[in-house]
Amino acid sequence: MDLDAFTAVHTPAWERLDELSRQRRLSGAEADELVRLYQAVATDLSTVRSSAPDPELVTRLSQLLGRARARIAGAHEAGWRDLRRFVLVSLPAAFYRIRWWTVAVTAACLVVGVVAGVWVATQPDALAAMGTESQRREYVENAFAQYYEPGAGFATMVWTNNAWIAAQCVGLGITGVMPVYVLLNNAVMVGATGGMMASYGHLGLFLQLISPHGLLELTAIFVAGAAGLKLFWTWVDPGPRPRTRALAEEGRALFTVAIGLVGVLGVSGLVEGFVTGSSLPWGVKITIGALALAGFWAYTLVLGRRAVAEGHTGDLDDDRAGYTVALAG
Repeated sequence: MDLDAFTAVHTPAWERLDELSRQRRLSGAEADELVRLYQAVATDLSTVRSSAPDPELVTRLSQLLGRARARIAGAHEAGWRDLRRFVLVSLPAAFYRIRWWTVAVTAACLVVGVVAGVWVATQPDALAAMGTESQRREYVENAFAQYYEPGAGFATMVWTNNAWIAAQCVGLGITGVMPVYVLLNNAVMVGATGGMMASYGHLGLFLQLISPHGLLELTAIFVAGAAGLKLFWTWVDPGPRPRTRALAEEGRALFTVAIGLVGVLGVSGLVEGFVTGSSLPWGVKITIGALALAGFWAYTLVLGRRAVAEGHTGDLDDDRAGYTVALAG
């Protein structure tokens, strides 16, 4: 197909559709014309995509059809169907696609945390860097346990802080630096605190207080870091897709991860705010934390595997993201 000739012939209809889709008021005849032109341009787009898939023209017609569709049907309003699709399809697919990144980040952070903890627990100079003797004893014997006071205010504070950390990891993931910095800082801080508690014989208390909520909370931070690093790697190696397209697709999918983590961190915040510092037996608290973590991974692996097998990635559908040219490879 001669694309230049095709464009020259159909441009007047495209321009007329653009004009009608931007008009504030339409007469009955103009509304009918808008619908007819929308159908004709949709056919034009299909022809271009199948016969002469020029990326610039495909993008132009996709955007034109999107405006016209909004003019015909009105702005899209989120409903229960959209929420259901997000929770049962888009989000688990997005989590599933970065599962191995999450496992790798989790393993690396555990190694860093253990090394930091052992170093503080066994090296006097490292322990001294944690504060004076009186400060360390006050923290170990009182402040650490008192921090976990049950209540809605505490749960909200924890949720807000962790959601902000997760957002930084995902939002600034393209740099490749921010996720590493946040993850490394978090692993060292948690490990060093555990090492200090161990040096005073309170390692058991540390594990008891951090385990109920920490299993899910830390996993959420690891997922956020994995999402940020995945976005950075997409920039480095976009594969067969053009770099801008790859970043757009992965960025939208990983934004889905960021939204989902707000809910995950909300659950861990509730556990931290109402379970960790409660009077429940420690065995029950840790069981609740383990079940929360198991629920997250069951959700990711079961629903995520099914969604990805059906072709979902966590990205928007073509109607909202814009149609793109198919690529081989």
